[in-house]
Amino acid sequence: MAENKIELRSVSELLEMKFFIPSYQRGYRWTEQQVKDLLNDVNEFIQNKNSDFYSLQPLVVKKKWPSEDESITEEEKQKINSDLDKIHKSESLESAASIIQEISNDCPWEVIDGQQRLTTIYIILYYLDSISPYDIYYQTRKELKISDFLKTIKNQNFASDDISKDFNILINEDKCYDNIDFYHIFTSFSTIKYWFEFENKEKVKKDDFKDQLLKNVKFIWYESVDEDPIKVFTRLNIGKIKLTNSELIKALMLNRSNFKDESSRHIQLRQQETASEWDNIEYTLQNDEFWLFLHESNYGKPTRIDFIFDLICEKNPFNVEKQHIGSDEYKTFRYFYEYFHSKGTNTEEELIKKCWDEVKKYFQTFQEWFNDLSLYHHIGYLMCFVNKESEDKTIGSFVEKWRSGIKEDKSGKDEFEEFLKDRIRTQIESCKNLNQQYEIDNSPVKTKCKPLLLLHNIQTVINQNKELESKKEYGLPVFYKFPFHLYKKEKWDVEHIDSNTTNELEKEKDQKEWLKYALLDSKVSGDNTLKNEIKAFLNRKDPSKEVFESLFEKIEKCISSEGEWENPENDKNKVWNFVLLDAGTNRGYGNAIFPAKRRCIIGKDQGKRIVIDDNLNESEIKGEIAFVPPVTKNVFLKYYNTSVDNLRCWNKSDADAYKQNILKTLAEFGVIDN
Repeated sequence: MAENKIELRSVSELLEMKFFIPSYQRGYRWTEQQVKDLLNDVNEFIQNKNSDFYSLQPLVVKKKWPSEDESITEEEKQKINSDLDKIHKSESLESAASIIQEISNDCPWEVIDGQQRLTTIYIILYYLDSISPYDIYYQTRKELKISDFLKTIKNQNFASDDISKDFNILINEDKCYDNIDFYHIFTSFSTIKYWFEFENKEKVKKDDFKDQLLKNVKFIWYESVDEDPIKVFTRLNIGKIKLTNSELIKALMLNRSNFKDESSRHIQLRQQETASEWDNIEYTLQNDEFWLFLHESNYGKPTRIDFIFDLICEKNPFNVEKQHIGSDEYKTFRYFYEYFHSKGTNTEEELIKKCWDEVKKYFQTFQEWFNDLSLYHHIGYLMCFVNKESEDKTIGSFVEKWRSGIKEDKSGKDEFEEFLKDRIRTQIESCKNLNQQYEIDNSPVKTKCKPLLLLHNIQTVINQNKELESKKEYGLPVFYKFPFHLYKKEKWDVEHIDSNTTNELEKEKDQKEWLKYALLDSKVSGDNTLKNEIKAFLNRKDPSKEVFESLFEKIEKCISSEGEWENPENDKNKVWNFVLLDAGTNRGYGNAIFPAKRRCIIGKDQGKRIVIDDNLNESEIKGEIAFVPPVTKNVFLKYYNTSVDNLRCWNKSDADAYKQNILKTLAEFGVIDN
């Protein structure tokens, strides 16, 4: 990467150049729609002029030297030998360099990526000008030139609206063009012609379009120097992995030309130092535990350092004129391209150092947040409720607030933490009253209390850490951090602790499953009469709903002998009867009774699963382990009720103790009960 070159090149700068499409690439394959999309995009740019130029995706190329070109002719070999002889006989280095430059100018560029757009631009220009703007040939059919084919079809008027039919007429006259590449070239040319002469005849002036296309449509020119072109092609095309902004910026930063006045050894050391720091940052960001406390799990780019460059582009600390950079996926690259090419008193090396220092400053901020147990949890909590579109803006605003307040003093950090807590208070505003209901008239709205339940888990962890911190013999490794990476990777539900079974368990399958789980309770399985009734129900082919309801009531009475809910329909739909649980565990126990849920959750925590077969034989098998949130585990262990004497049910006494803990833990965030 250190030697790769990158810049923006207008289409006009490609004129009279030679491009070579190697055999490892497929041929030209753009569809009518893709051609129209490009024409419409360029035309929209011309009409609106929202930026100084329209940027095309990267054109990745490598100089194809004669010694590397297997397809050269005997005549070309003789010219190469003649040029080499001139170099040997040259009287000065300047003369030899001039000859080498001539050879270079005659050598084609091997197109590693971007040939579809390059070819389409070629066809558009040929339609507008009737001459070859640059030379393109395929390794597989060097004798057939696109320019010759376009010259053949340029002035023909096909009467049919069927492109395939028109092409068949053409190849019947000249069989040499009977191949799939020229069929797609013919399709694109016909599409371009129709677009100019029929669809936009009154709207688009050809001369204006051509002028803008040449001057203000630019490729991101990425010149690969030492890399194996087949490996580069494979990486970019197998799985459609595009060059990212950060890879393009890296090529800009590590270019040798940025260090003009330094020795080769110094340049190499500077490049290695920056590349090593770059890799360390990317390696840390690839750690999901670090990355997912700030981001969602569906980040689409293979390199994660991109988001730091995106943040810098958004905040614009280098005062780049943003109207030059556009708004597409490569705007961040163009931002830094403009910055590195800005005029001023700074050298290229100074500009790069300033840029890289800013990147490191952002990264060091994220590291400091990650390593601070309070900041990690409060920032991580807030980022759980930020959608993907506003992630960078939110993180950027946090960084801005952090930098404005932190001046190496504790008061600045305290101020920032209070800022975060104010944001958290706003986040739970709609669910801070513990007395409100979350399921009314069979309309579930229990997910609305998720912010409160998640905050209770996180603040529980923070408080525990504070207690551990007070013991000097406890080092940092014993502290527990809430795993945001697991929370974001797994779909988490808000689930009842004591099942709200009203209008549930209507299906026979669900009824039988519920009864099987009920038998996990020793009190139920120890009542032989009740156990036999359950067995009889399970063995019936068409059991009645009335029989199930009778069994349900008997089981409830058997288990819940005391501490019953005063108003079940109301009380069971408040936050004191809800916990967070991953969707897999939730589906695993469905509407099971409390003891069955309890054993299910303990099994998940231990990586075991309890299975009951049709003969009611219970067994443990190895199951999928899942993260059980700390408060959820405490609830099913009845951790909050110090006078617990009944593990068979979740009752009013347990719920009261749970609610009191929420009130105490979240008091500073304004949680109330009225």
